[in-house]
Amino acid sequence: MAQKLSSTPARELDKFIEDNLLPDTRFCDEVRAAIDIMCKFLKEKCFGDTSHDVRVSKVVKGGSLGKGTNLNGRSDAELVVFVNNLSSFEDHLKRWGEFIQEIKKQLRKLQRENIIQLEFIIKSEQWPNSLAHNFRLRSPDLDQEMECDVLLACDVLGDVSTNKRSKLSMYKKFIATCTLLGLEGEFSTCFTELQQNFLKDRPDKLMNLILLVKHWYQLCKEKLGRPLPPQYALELLTVYAWERGSGAPEFNTAQGFRTVLQLVTIYRQLRIYWTVYYDFQDQDISKYLHSQLRRARPVILDPADPTRNVAGGNPLGWWLLAQEAVAWLKYSCFSNYDKSTVCSWKVPTEVPVPM
Repeated sequence: MAQKLSSTPARELDKFIEDNLLPDTRFCDEVRAAIDIMCKFLKEKCFGDTSHDVRVSKVVKGGSLGKGTNLNGRSDAELVVFVNNLSSFEDHLKRWGEFIQEIKKQLRKLQRENIIQLEFIIKSEQWPNSLAHNFRLRSPDLDQEMECDVLLACDVLGDVSTNKRSKLSMYKKFIATCTLLGLEGEFSTCFTELQQNFLKDRPDKLMNLILLVKHWYQLCKEKLGRPLPPQYALELLTVYAWERGSGAPEFNTAQGFRTVLQLVTIYRQLRIYWTVYYDFQDQDISKYLHSQLRRARPVILDPADPTRNVAGGNPLGWWLLAQEAVAWLKYSCFSNYDKSTVCSWKVPTEVPVPM
């Protein structure tokens, strides 16, 4: 499909998305129904034995399915199991393997009950002591399948609907603990619901642009065969480009796509963050954010987890992706009807940092 996208005229990108990238709604509905059953089952059954001192507080649908950014044929889902009654993050890490084994046991029970309409395939365990669990949901009728991961999270947030001020003490403690343990960015699953809320109620056209950028990213990944920056970094970069370049529900898709690729080419200048869930008002949090934003670029902070630089740690991957972006900017998908080149939005490469 690389040839197809690269040769698609700019004016036809919306149709390309509609014809090729939007997921099968019937299959997604069936997967959501299956995952709802799993969430309910795990919440009710996990750690039901009174010998366990922890409990499942909630199970949340995550991944691209949960965020609404799932590509046709490339969807993934996550079941994030939140546990509470833990004394500390250290306790969480120490007992992670125990928790995963309990979840595996319960999912095998659910599989035997045969109440899920889709084929429910639990992958064979190459590493029995793995700290993750994977399965697949498949519809033979639709010839569609979805990879699913079970992830664990500490329920540090509680009620995510509470205001920013009420989360202040949580973020202070969270930052202090992650810094002390040297585990910055390792607990991002704790913020799954906030990460989803960050994308919630965004315009449909922006979500479609995210799908287009993800499709481009997947094409690059297949061609290069090398580790690239996380796909999530490209999703956030797309949101940023739209916020600063357009902000309107309706916009020119080719302009948005070109803007994102141009930002990729100048990745060494990127310093991006949001203050939706945390900000500089508290002295300790402010000090930490300033240190994060002084790090080697690119910096794209997770809008929900200030300890996680989504863009960090892979300079070679960014360089490779930037080379691909340079090549793609010459393709037909950025050409107007009169052969002129689509203009990009004017977007700053960095967000100012308060003194």
